[in-house]
Formats: sequence, structure tokens, C-alpha cells
Amino acid sequence: MPEAWIGFNSRDRQRLWWRTCILASALVGVIVTMSLTTHEPGKWWWVGGMGAFSVVVLLSTINVIYGQVLLTTKGLEFRTFVSRRVVPWSEVARIEERQRVSRSGTWSELRVIRAHGRSLTLPGTLTNRVMDAELQRKQAVIQERWSLAIGG
Repeated sequence: MPEAWIGFNSRDRQRLWWRTCILASALVGVIVTMSLTTHEPGKWWWVGGMGAFSVVVLLSTINVIYGQVLLTTKGLEFRTFVSRRVVPWSEVARIEERQRVSRSGTWSELRVIRAHGRSLTLPGTLTNRVMDAELQRKQAVIQERWSLAIGG
């Protein structure tokens, strides 16, 4: 069984980068406005806090955009910006699509439900499209590899 990658394609990465740039620009605008218009002695705490928050948001977004999962005969190899992890196929109980609702819409993602331990979100599967064919394709590939690996 050949290995397969699950992650965002270049079009989706570009779309997510545009959103990130808009958010980062807004945060920078808030920081600059706060630093120029506030004359209180404690303003630098707020500016520093907003700067630190901006860095966390940027790193989290990079992690989401470039995170991938390699499907091997042994299991799922999670490869993200901040970590590497292997989950053997024997630990996988099921693969499911989860949805969460926010102000910006309904977001869907695939999660690995493990027999023991917490469930894990699969990088490269986050989408806000309704009935996303790409997400369905990714789920079908993972289900097929899982079935072949456990002999089912």
C-alpha cells in the first residue's frame, strides 16, 4: 500500500493565507492605533499583550495551513509546524467529521477518535464549505487505508 498525504492543496493554502493577512493587518492596525493614541503610562502592557497575541495567532494559523498527515501501513503520522506524532492504526476507533459553529460560519474538520486517549484533529481538513467534495475525498482515503491496515 503506497503512502498518501492528507493536507491542504495550494489553492486552499492561498485562501487561508489571505484570511491570515487580513487578520494580521487588523491586529497590527489596532496595536499601532493603541500605541499612538493612548497616553496612559500602562499602555505598553496592552501593546505588548496585543503583540504577543498576534504572534500566537500567526503561529497557530501557520500550524493549521502547513500541517499534514502521512498515511502509512503503520498508522497516521501527524506532521505540523510545532510537533510530530504517530498514531498506530490499532489505536484508531473511528474517523469522523466534526462541525463547529462560529460567527464566521460553520466549520468542518476530520477527527481521529482513538480507542484510548484524546481524539485528534487531522491537519489539512478544516473547511467552511458546505458538502465539501475535497473533505469527503480525504475521509474516504483515510477510511480505505485504515480498513486495509487492520485487515477489514
